[in-house]
Amino acid sequence: MPRGERWIQKVSATRTFARVAPHVIPALDRAVHRLTRGKVLLSARMLPGVVLTATGARSGLPRRTPLACLPEEGGGWLLVGSNFGRPGHPAWTGNLLKNPEAEVSWRGRDIPVRARLLTGEERAQAWRAALAFWPPYATYQARVAREIRLFRLERR
Repeated sequence: MPRGERWIQKVSATRTFARVAPHVIPALDRAVHRLTRGKVLLSARMLPGVVLTATGARSGLPRRTPLACLPEEGGGWLLVGSNFGRPGHPAWTGNLLKNPEAEVSWRGRDIPVRARLLTGEERAQAWRAALAFWPPYATYQARVAREIRLFRLERR
């Protein structure tokens, strides 16, 4: 692993990062994504990323959220509801639980998807893949009592 990537992983596992990043990274990602017409996500310089558009669980309105993702063979994605290791589940996970039909912007293309919350052995296998992909997820899980939600997005 390159030295820069190790440094990024160390920083992203800190509590300070967990406090600051949720307020800064998504706002920057949304702005850059909009300005580049869906072609660029700043956070994707560290990890692959999508912009998820899901229907709000309470509002019924479209909610756009830039997220790191783990691309899977066959064209789907794994999303990790880590919330940077903060106590509550991120809002986008509740939106997908209530409204699993969504859309992702991936490399400048809008793709309709269906989200599925992973459980049991399927979740355990996906969690191992997520940890191999981005080890700081283990630090995030150790910080919180809740089980981090994992979703598989499949193209519709």
